[in-house]
Amino acid sequence: MPKFVDHEQRCNEIINALIKLATRIGLHEVTMRAVAAEANVSLRLVQYYFTDKAGLMHAALLKLEADSHQRWADRLSGEITSENPRRILEIFANEAIPNEPDSRTFHIVWLSYAVIAMTDSVMASHPFADGPKRLERQLCNLFMECQRDGSLPAQANPSFEATRLIALVHGLGTSVMIGHVDAAAAIAVTQRHLDDVFKQTKM
Repeated sequence: MPKFVDHEQRCNEIINALIKLATRIGLHEVTMRAVAAEANVSLRLVQYYFTDKAGLMHAALLKLEADSHQRWADRLSGEITSENPRRILEIFANEAIPNEPDSRTFHIVWLSYAVIAMTDSVMASHPFADGPKRLERQLCNLFMECQRDGSLPAQANPSFEATRLIALVHGLGTSVMIGHVDAAAAIAVTQRHLDDVFKQTKM
């Protein structure tokens, strides 16, 4: 009887191996052979699922993005006010700051990929920026909801505010990772920022 192969599980095992290596030795040091050893599979099997390192790294980014959104959703599920768009934005800001192992891993891998892609045309050819663009649209929609419920003034620009919030949490996230500020201080900054954005309604 032929053995059943769960291809999705195998792909995830390989992706998880890359993520573990990237957080341990740095993404720039990771090779396909090292990933195979970490996943306890053959190099040929890794190459069967992912033709090159850039493709494997992009798949890892997609998985980390999905995991991050799931953590965001999990935080919302315990909130009585989870339908409040401003509260959803606050929870996003909290999740985006790398104050837990999973969020720190996300920040390390994504930022490492971005830095490598700046000088590597093969890496840059993969649409790794699509993730932030999807997130920006999602946040823009939340700011638009805030305008509709009156908590954000009509003259505010939802697209601009979405871009600004992402830039803020990315910058603060890096500051946390290098020890410039601690996570609690970074979260306080994001909350103060949102307070200032929504305070415009009362001006």
